[in-house]
Amino acid sequence: MLDLRPFASLGQFQNDWLTARYHFSFSNYYDPQRSGWGPLLVWNDDTIRAGTGFAPHGHRDMEIITYVRTGAISHGDDKGNNGITRAGEVQVMSAGSGIRHSEVNREREDTTLFQIWIEPHTANLTPRWEQRQFPGAEGAHSLVPLVSGRGLPDTMTIAQDATLWVGHLEAGQRLDAALRDGAGYLVGVTGTLRVNGVEMSARDGLAILEEPGLVIEAAGPASFVLADLPRQ
Repeated sequence: MLDLRPFASLGQFQNDWLTARYHFSFSNYYDPQRSGWGPLLVWNDDTIRAGTGFAPHGHRDMEIITYVRTGAISHGDDKGNNGITRAGEVQVMSAGSGIRHSEVNREREDTTLFQIWIEPHTANLTPRWEQRQFPGAEGAHSLVPLVSGRGLPDTMTIAQDATLWVGHLEAGQRLDAALRDGAGYLVGVTGTLRVNGVEMSARDGLAILEEPGLVIEAAGPASFVLADLPRQ
């Protein structure tokens, strides 16, 4: 089963500093047909204006992954962690037993990012934060794992049996992707893709179930992020 969620159909929020699109029910947006996908509860597509951001606020028992598409975001939390995550880089915050943090765009341009929340398999873990570059990922023309709870090398760890991958394709290229339990969620970053025959544009979402294999094709240069999820 492949369920295309076009960008125009996503939940919406906008104020003077944030433009957000919600792939799943979040905040004041509620759609009973889009209330997470297994342990994947949130996939927000955020544009944060220059010099603004999320003031300090708290979370617990959530694996929060930030994939920066353009610009940069500055993180600070009450555990003493501070850092800047730039375009193409990823940060993971395991909220665990409780953490307060801020995410601020200190750049002179807007920052665009995906904010992804995955429910952990265990509650009350010790909070932690880490950030990484993935050199060469954009030129790999293959799936590159970014974040995983499956013990994959060269990834950041999350407390869930899931893996987040990034893929980059040139015109005419294709990738074959295997999903461990046949479940996943794919979001386009740039370009146009065909996934098992389904056409999707940048920032569209594709909910996947009972599809052990994916054939991902690109007519032109394209990139995407894929969450390989446990079936629940």
